[in-house]
Amino acid sequence: MRLLTYLKDGELSITDYLDDPDTIPSYAILSHTWGADADEVTFEDLKGNASKDKPGYEKIRFCGQQVQRDGLQYFWIDTCCIDKADKAEFSHAIRSMFRWYHNAARCYVYLSDVSSSYLETSGETNPLLWESEFRKSRWFTRGWTLQELLAPRTVEFFSREQRKLGDKISLKSQINKITNIPHVVLDGAPLSQFSVNERFRWREHRKTTRDEDGAYSLLGIFGVDLAPMYGEGAEGAFRRLMDEIHKLERCIQDIHITDPRDDKKRIEYTKGGLIKDSYHWVLNNNHFQQWHNDPQSQLLWIKGDPGKGKTMLLCGIINELQKSRAKTGLVSYFFCQATDSRINTATAVLRGLLFLLVSQQPSLVSHVRKKYDYVGKTMFEDANAWVALTEIFTDMLRDRSLNATYLIIDALDECITGLPKLLNFIAKHSSMSPRVKWIVSSRNWPDIEEQLERAGHKVRLSLELNAESVSTAVQTFIKQKVLQLAQQKKYDERTRDSVREYLALNANDTFLWVALVCQTLETTAKRNLFKNLNSFPCGLDPLYRRMMQQISKSDDAELCKQVLASITLVYQPITLKELVALVDQLGGIDNDKELREIIGLCGSFLILRADTIYFVHQSAKDFLLEQAAEEVFPSGREDIHHAIFTRSLKIISRTLQRNMYNSKDSDLFASSRYLCIYWVDHLCDSNSVSLPSYAEHLQDGGLVDIFIREKYLYWLEALSLCKSMPKGVVSMAKLQSLVQERGGATSFTRLVHDAYRFVMSYKLAIENSPLQAYASALLFSPTRSLIRGLFRHEEPRWIIVLPAMRDEWSACLSTLEDHSGSIWDASSGECLSTLEGHNDLVNSVAFSHDSTRLASGSDDETVKIWDARSGECLSTLEGHSHWVDSVAFSHDSTRLASGSGDRTVKIWDSSSGECLSTLEGHSDSVSSVAFSLDSTQLASGSDDKTVKIWDSSSGECLSTLEGHSGWVSSVAFSHDSTRLVSGSGDRTVKIWDASSGECLSTLEGHSRWVSSVAFSHDSTRLASGSGDRTVKIWDASSGKCLSTLEGHSGWVSSVAFSHDSTRLSSGSGDKTVKIWDASSGERLSILEGHSRWVSSVAFSHDSTQLASRSDDKTVKIWDASSGECLSTLEGHSGWVSPVAFSHDSTRLASRSDDEKVKQGLDLSSDCMWITYNSENLLWLPSEYRPSCATISSKIIGIGTRSGRVWLSKIDCTKLRLHL
Repeated sequence: MRLLTYLKDGELSITDYLDDPDTIPSYAILSHTWGADADEVTFEDLKGNASKDKPGYEKIRFCGQQVQRDGLQYFWIDTCCIDKADKAEFSHAIRSMFRWYHNAARCYVYLSDVSSSYLETSGETNPLLWESEFRKSRWFTRGWTLQELLAPRTVEFFSREQRKLGDKISLKSQINKITNIPHVVLDGAPLSQFSVNERFRWREHRKTTRDEDGAYSLLGIFGVDLAPMYGEGAEGAFRRLMDEIHKLERCIQDIHITDPRDDKKRIEYTKGGLIKDSYHWVLNNNHFQQWHNDPQSQLLWIKGDPGKGKTMLLCGIINELQKSRAKTGLVSYFFCQATDSRINTATAVLRGLLFLLVSQQPSLVSHVRKKYDYVGKTMFEDANAWVALTEIFTDMLRDRSLNATYLIIDALDECITGLPKLLNFIAKHSSMSPRVKWIVSSRNWPDIEEQLERAGHKVRLSLELNAESVSTAVQTFIKQKVLQLAQQKKYDERTRDSVREYLALNANDTFLWVALVCQTLETTAKRNLFKNLNSFPCGLDPLYRRMMQQISKSDDAELCKQVLASITLVYQPITLKELVALVDQLGGIDNDKELREIIGLCGSFLILRADTIYFVHQSAKDFLLEQAAEEVFPSGREDIHHAIFTRSLKIISRTLQRNMYNSKDSDLFASSRYLCIYWVDHLCDSNSVSLPSYAEHLQDGGLVDIFIREKYLYWLEALSLCKSMPKGVVSMAKLQSLVQERGGATSFTRLVHDAYRFVMSYKLAIENSPLQAYASALLFSPTRSLIRGLFRHEEPRWIIVLPAMRDEWSACLSTLEDHSGSIWDASSGECLSTLEGHNDLVNSVAFSHDSTRLASGSDDETVKIWDARSGECLSTLEGHSHWVDSVAFSHDSTRLASGSGDRTVKIWDSSSGECLSTLEGHSDSVSSVAFSLDSTQLASGSDDKTVKIWDSSSGECLSTLEGHSGWVSSVAFSHDSTRLVSGSGDRTVKIWDASSGECLSTLEGHSRWVSSVAFSHDSTRLASGSGDRTVKIWDASSGKCLSTLEGHSGWVSSVAFSHDSTRLSSGSGDKTVKIWDASSGERLSILEGHSRWVSSVAFSHDSTQLASRSDDKTVKIWDASSGECLSTLEGHSGWVSPVAFSHDSTRLASRSDDEKVKQGLDLSSDCMWITYNSENLLWLPSEYRPSCATISSKIIGIGTRSGRVWLSKIDCTKLRLHL
């Protein structure tokens, strides 16, 4: 951004562009409504010192003077701090606007239509006199001012007379009435807490001058990033905005493994509530203060023995940090819990922290999306999840836009899986960013201390070394708990004091001990109070031992031990109904009251919240596993696992059936959800030679064999309904490994392998649509698939697929879904191939000059080379670290060049895909590349305002062509390879000597940016298209303007000469294509038919046809002589990229980046589904998706990119019955 300074002499000074957030000083920002364009001071006005005479200068003077009054030096104003001639700077400003307002120290709102000229005698403004004008102010009706109200921390309103009317807080009630924006939002609550629909309602009745700005002004409010494309219209802009919002929501949903905010509420509830006086001591602790106030102290480790109150201490610290950082920073936290397998792993910790970070600052999700958009949520779940998550987290920590952040992890000792690597990550990264501070807590474990000792700038806070403060906090806790007991049990004063005194003497500064004793006293009769009270031993383990002894003496001892054994070994907390299903002895109990009584009989080991059973503390579970194992697991843990496994399969075998999806029983999985998800885990953990039945279960005719043969598809449907399909895939992998370890090529072994292949192939379809287990999964499985054979009776009767599927599973284990491009027949308009592979927007496509291959460059940072006839991806060229903007083949078709946002050009071997050279030297993104006709040289144009010429063999930079003062948008060699032409945002065209790099001519005449340049094929002329709506034809030798072709009513986006050099075509924002006589400049044809702007044109190589690409989602092929539209290619459902003919003129390439809904018996726009009446009917595996298709009322014929052709015959009568 650029900042203004108001100098003492009243002059203005503007800084150079500041792109490093760490170097941007504190600044104020102005919000206002624009007057007429001619009245506003622009960047050019400031540069030319021609600003003071404009009416808009008064706003700037006011802002500068107010900045000085507030003790600031710098300020920013949208009218004059953006160089709008610089395309890259303007785009960056649009995308950064919300952040700039958010980071401003103050925002001044200048209301030119609100007067405060009437003053009371006190000299203060009288609200009664200006509030009416305030409510009617135009400022509240403009689109951009919504974010200008919400983003800044401090917003101050000023009248036309430059008197302060109030600020966002003092005028909150009035603003709420005007805008219907809730008070909490105006107070600074995170916008992500409010639904998409509610945030959209805030913009109702607001208007923008440019249609697209209605969408662009909402980017920051929804936390998404979107490159502005003026000319796409409001519909296109809002479509892209909604697409990004949906992608953001889906990504955040997939990051979610738990919501730590809910975990915090649950923990506080189960521990009896958070008492402020029990944690407040830590805020004044010297070690805490050092960590909090010292920029160098970035890691605080709070350590202490079990029950010392570490978790509640962190809950209190979180509350305090959230108060202090409510408007300016982020607080992300995670509570490890060993008793829940979902949240006791290192990957779960990072997912939880990421979830809260992106929920609070959605722009950070861009770091996740780099990989997520390619592989989906599997990146959080597969074997490489830790690697992916640490890379994402590291990128976030390095992000200069990251707000001041606190990261808090409780109970590191309860991270069961991956603790060493989590500790190593914390030690290495806790001092990475000066904006981030960490707090971690754990028990006094030497392993943890050893790892954290390596962390730099850490502070250690030991609860044992702060015993006095902890003791005082425990005494406060005792007073509170005894007061509650006294009120509940009607204690007299003497009894109350006696209980408090006993607890104070025996608590040993342990919160948990106090809580457990008080929990027991709640159910103790007053007459037995002192007898029981005096029997409580000091210390947690002795107290647990007493609890266990009481259980052993009770009439329900065996039942309680069975309950404790099951609760100890389950992989996540279970509900009361799930407990009944797990424990055989509970089979006759069917009412919650009795079940709750049984939980109460289990000493105080367990606690209930919302019918879910939890351990009161991890130390309670540790005691049962270590010191009470002989009592709880007399036959060993394997025996309990085995019992849970066998009971699980028996119960779910009785309940699973087809089409549970449409069951009217809303409680269908209330008792069996856990059994359905975790039966394989219990089978694996019951692996013991002492259990003879274990081997029987894993053989032909065994329990597992029968279950897979009879219930496998119903189980997959159930997993999908339980939102646990990924866990099902992991379970089948574990089962296959278990069976393989036992050896032997039995029919059961083959069945498990087939079942694993089945779920790997169709997991995505079943996860998104459970009933596809019986449709797509069966129909497209190999004919010899065992699962298909066993469940053939479940195949749909309304469809026949011909010819038969392959016999065996392919070598491909799984397919990752991604995006696509298309190749069209230039004569018929038939879609020849759909090119699937890129996972983001494709920016450029180009045919090789021998017409056999097609290259595509994408925002996913890759280049792909395709077989132009089959559509097969021949190579994926990886190496760029940012988007690829331009690709070009050498004229001998042996090499391929790509220009990227990473500021480099790469030259590739087009056959092997090997990177031959990486050409470095540009200081900004490379927007255009072009080979000379003799293939010896390569030119690159960049946003850094330069053109470079390279030796295409050695990669040596031969020349750097400097002279443009704006971005270089387009470069092209003459066809004799002697000259190079470049078009720029500085409104000029330059012709260069390709050998010496000398600028031969600067062609001036355009009044706006030059978007496209092209040499005629005889190298005598060149053409340029501009934002000024004209095309100019120039003499390539003299630089003289031969013709100015006027007639377009919108900007000219693309120009192209015919290959015989006689004609010139131009595409424009006015929705038309025009064909011109290249010699006379006479307009030969106006090609009308597109409904939106035309962005690319290309002649076929035989000069007989012309192709045009438009934002109306179509490509049109025209007769270049008559102007007749030969074909309209409507296969694309979204924005279509530049088009290119193959060099034999038989094919045309294009690509699209959006979707649309189709009706009737049809194919979905992404070609992933056969649809019927807009409903997804049959999911198509990637190898069966169409590159072309024909559809009748009953038959869909599909040709695939692999060459396979297949038919699906639909019986609509049976289908309607099915639906």
